[in-house]
Amino acid sequence: SRGLGDVYKRQVQAELEARDFTASAAGGMIEVTMSGAKVLKEVKLNPEVVDKDAIEDLQDVIVAGVNAVITQIEEVSAAEMEKVTGGVNIPGLV
Repeated sequence: SRGLGDVYKRQVQAELEARDFTASAAGGMIEVTMSGAKVLKEVKLNPEVVDKDAIEDLQDVIVAGVNAVITQIEEVSAAEMEKVTGGVNIPGLV
């Protein structure tokens, strides 16, 4: 039988996956929005970063933005699950 704690953990996980997270990187040159389920939803670039002669710089900015939002999702997810589990690390929950 599954306890109430399992039900609550699944509910928190579902709520996190339904949320959108937005992070900026590279000094505000990029803003990335991703769902809590880590589905990329939007990328906003500062026009100053778009230079056809500096494609590698643009690629670096995109990578930094995506990594920043993934880190934010993971940190918030871990904090929310810690509230549910009372700080006990349960593998596979986040």
